[in-house]
Amino acid sequence: MRPLRQAPPLPHRPRGGVAAWLLAVALLGGLTTARPAAAAVSEPEGRADDAFDLMNLLAKARLHDIHRETWNLYGQFTWISSFKLPFRAPYTNVNGSSNSLTPEFEHSFTGTVSLYLGLALWKGAELYWVPEAISERPLSNLAGLGGAIQNFELQKQGTAEPTFYNSRLYLRQTIDLGGTDVVKTSDPMQLGAVVKSRRLVLIVGNFSVLDFLDKNTYSGDLRRQFFNMAFLTYGAYDFAADARGYAWGGIAELYLDDWTVRFAHLTPPKRPNQLAVDFRFWEVYGDQVELEHTHSIRGLPGSVRLLGYRNHEVMGRFDEAVAAHRADPTLNAAACGARTDYGSTNAGAPDLCWVRRPQEKYGIGINLEQAVAADIGVFLRAMFSDGQTEVYSFTSTDMSLSLGVLARGALWRRPRDVSGVGFGAGFISDAHATYLRLGGIDGFVGDGRLNQAPEMVAEAFYAVSLWSSGWLALDYQLIANPGFNADRGPLHILGARFHAEF
Repeated sequence: MRPLRQAPPLPHRPRGGVAAWLLAVALLGGLTTARPAAAAVSEPEGRADDAFDLMNLLAKARLHDIHRETWNLYGQFTWISSFKLPFRAPYTNVNGSSNSLTPEFEHSFTGTVSLYLGLALWKGAELYWVPEAISERPLSNLAGLGGAIQNFELQKQGTAEPTFYNSRLYLRQTIDLGGTDVVKTSDPMQLGAVVKSRRLVLIVGNFSVLDFLDKNTYSGDLRRQFFNMAFLTYGAYDFAADARGYAWGGIAELYLDDWTVRFAHLTPPKRPNQLAVDFRFWEVYGDQVELEHTHSIRGLPGSVRLLGYRNHEVMGRFDEAVAAHRADPTLNAAACGARTDYGSTNAGAPDLCWVRRPQEKYGIGINLEQAVAADIGVFLRAMFSDGQTEVYSFTSTDMSLSLGVLARGALWRRPRDVSGVGFGAGFISDAHATYLRLGGIDGFVGDGRLNQAPEMVAEAFYAVSLWSSGWLALDYQLIANPGFNADRGPLHILGARFHAEF
């Protein structure tokens, strides 16, 4: 398979009819003449040359030059169902706290449909537009899991009724600087073309930072791979984005043969985990820089990536929230009123609403991937964030680790099948734990009490190829210490996914 590329996002809410969803799929699907085949909320993996899709059909009919494209159009449909079995919980939402995972049986789902349109404008310039629709129901209103959210497709503030939106609209300009020829295959969000191994690429518009940074061949396109958000990107990567995982901004990429440097400057939301974006990019922003080196070990490809980020946003510090509450108990969660973002009614707990001011947040991570055989690859991601301020755009995790192995079915004569086993762990800082222990809540977690422990997930899945661009996957996840709380859990989650590309 071709190397993968990627993009974002994340989580929320119940109830809606299958008929409404099917109508949404029909409306969006009616914009193309193709049948099911490829893409993702993580940016889609490259497509096989014999996959069933519109562009291959046109190319075979000699109606489209798939190697030097002036336009292309792809799409995808994905349905994911998750079933959470009942689990042990001696307490839930203590004293009006509101971010516990409920211990009863629950069913969660997401359905997404996307179109990927690419258009060449002038030499080296490409315009991309990606309209999407999503329907979703999270577990417990997307509360109670700090980073090991069982379905990466979930978005904050989503509903079970299909929601249409423009996920991406951006311009990419490539300036060749010499070197050898590099073939770019025709894929979603990539026009078929030939560029140089040394080049400068400038991107501006609306996109997910994960479309361009923190790629990983074996843990990135979760519409074909793992289900859990712990394997989408670094769990501790609080990248600037709205509640759906997208941002406005600019990215510069410098390719120098086996080396690549990337820098991104992005807009955050106006308030933590909200849809409204703050366009004062000179005052509030998220910056990230990544250094990547590709290599070959005994003829097998691999990559090493180092990523650092710095957010400058209006955030609350955990220690300041605790100090403010101790100094004046009236500055509690229940009294936040219009200031609140989380809705706790715990009058005995601190809250971040009282201490928000311009703050900075830092993190650094390493991302490794390596093929160990023709159809087997391993991956590892680890990130440390300072953990002093609240989560603004991603998960509650302050430090994260994920690793695993992915295998393609050629080993057992099922070349389009995919299977994988992964492990992820998330940790919180002492300041974060103290805040939660006293009954505080953040964007995702807060049981009212805390017996601190790392939140961990072990996942295994198998995806069966139904046709050249359609897969059915079964998944099992074991999640320990949900919400970083050893008093609750473990969780057993069963999942199924249908994914088709066109």
